[in-house]
Amino acid sequence: MNLDEYNAFCAALPAVDPDTDYVVQWGGSHVWKVGGKVFAIAGWSEDRADTLGVTFKTSQIAFEMLRDIPGCRPAPYMASRGMKWIQHYAEPGLGDDDLKDYLARSHELVAAGLSKKRQRELGLLEE
Repeated sequence: MNLDEYNAFCAALPAVDPDTDYVVQWGGSHVWKVGGKVFAIAGWSEDRADTLGVTFKTSQIAFEMLRDIPGCRPAPYMASRGMKWIQHYAEPGLGDDDLKDYLARSHELVAAGLSKKRQRELGLLEE
């Protein structure tokens, strides 16, 4: 997945507005949010300038599985604070389809953590 594909995929997720939920910050990282909460971060890997590093939230079970896959690791800074975030940072890592599935799941996990009122405002819950 390249940066354009990453940004297009994140922009297409439910209740994500590229005008308000996307920002480039933290030294050039492309950050996506839902309801004001971060669900995905991408930037160039420290290890290789041509490898897109993508960080996302996971369930406990996915975190335990993904942290041992070559090219994936507990996300620097976030995982050290007890949060279950994984960073896909090198080959072989995850294939594009799997990465998209994990990004969509990260979006769902973060959205589920919003208040019910906020979820309704965003159209993520039925009235």
